[in-house]
Amino acid sequence: MTEYGLIGEKLGHSYSPRIHRFFGEYDYRLYPMALEEVEALLRGKRFRGLNVTIPYKQAVLPFCDELSPSVQAIGSANTLVNRGGRICAYNTDLMGMLSMLDRAGIGLTDRKVVILGSGGTSLTAQAACRARHARETAVVSRQGPVTYADLYQRHADAEVIINATPVGMYPNNLVSPIDLARFPRAQGVADVIYNPAKTKLLLDAEAAGIPCIDGLWMLVAQAWHAAKLFLDTDIPEETVGEAYRSVRRECLNLVLVGMPGCGKSTQGRLAAEKLKRTFVDLDAEIVKRHGPIPRIFEERGEAGFRAIESEIVREFGKESGLVIATGGGAVLRPENVRALRQNGVLCWLRRPVEQLATQGRPLSASLEKLKEMERTRLPLYRACADYCTDSQEDKGLTAQSVVEGFYEAAGAERAEPEYAGHPGEASLRNADL
Repeated sequence: MTEYGLIGEKLGHSYSPRIHRFFGEYDYRLYPMALEEVEALLRGKRFRGLNVTIPYKQAVLPFCDELSPSVQAIGSANTLVNRGGRICAYNTDLMGMLSMLDRAGIGLTDRKVVILGSGGTSLTAQAACRARHARETAVVSRQGPVTYADLYQRHADAEVIINATPVGMYPNNLVSPIDLARFPRAQGVADVIYNPAKTKLLLDAEAAGIPCIDGLWMLVAQAWHAAKLFLDTDIPEETVGEAYRSVRRECLNLVLVGMPGCGKSTQGRLAAEKLKRTFVDLDAEIVKRHGPIPRIFEERGEAGFRAIESEIVREFGKESGLVIATGGGAVLRPENVRALRQNGVLCWLRRPVEQLATQGRPLSASLEKLKEMERTRLPLYRACADYCTDSQEDKGLTAQSVVEGFYEAAGAERAEPEYAGHPGEASLRNADL
């Protein structure tokens, strides 16, 4: 018998089991399955509670005995509860999405909203627009009535953009369904994707100074509502923030940047030991695949080396839960910084230029060259870093400072407001959905 869990077609990226650990002592597992298996599971009714994700949020409805008001209004369900053999369907995604928008300060009232995608999550976004009285809502899909081909001609005046598609989700990182620069009136961007933490769409919004948020808060908030339905009990609201911060920290990479020879590799290994994480030295990966770095510079020049470096940065930057030591010049290319920031907290490790190690480093042959390099790179380190740590004589103290800074930065990318609970099913019954 399935107790509790998540059903969907592909679930390898899901954070749900670790989230549900915060809400009760129940066994919650992932159940990737084909449609015919879903039908058999629901007909057999051998489960207590299930969450449902793509592509089955609408497909499960014919097998349910009761549809909550929000499910009836939205047309999709993400939570199923077996009550004495009767399957009751709910949509806790709506409350999660409303909470996500509130957290980012993205208002919908009297605004024009563009929703990317037309699946089950899009239906939830449309319901959120109705509940918050958006002035106009345009749903974009490949087959219309509004397509990506005519989006910019018809809806470039959108004020809020909600991505309800999987475009940009791991492992297909750093692609965006739209060109955000073509929406000059955009005042808010929400992306339901939570892996990576910052999709290209969100990185673009962040660079433009537009309030934005990823889908992790929505995921945690909807899980909290689902858990209350599973267990038929109240669960303290503060557990939402606790779960969010814990999962965010667990999934983000700790990335060390700084001048060549400042100790990034040493501190990365020590920090990885403290965090019980895998350590990746990007320069070591380059050597493993292409040979010694001085030889690469000799044969291909700095441009050839930077191209190889960018390839390695893209590969590891999209992973989660790593400690990564970068090469000193990795920040020279903006695309590298974006690749590292999508899933990473960046720590600038500082050391006086006179104390930098130089042996075996092609661009660090003299103190004069190092000082000139420092003048060029310091603004880049300062601009990309989430926090900085000074490299001390005691390596253990430095590593501890790196780890403490990571925990603080990973949990404080935004101020932590009190979780604003949203109306339950009874209150939504008469809402304008």
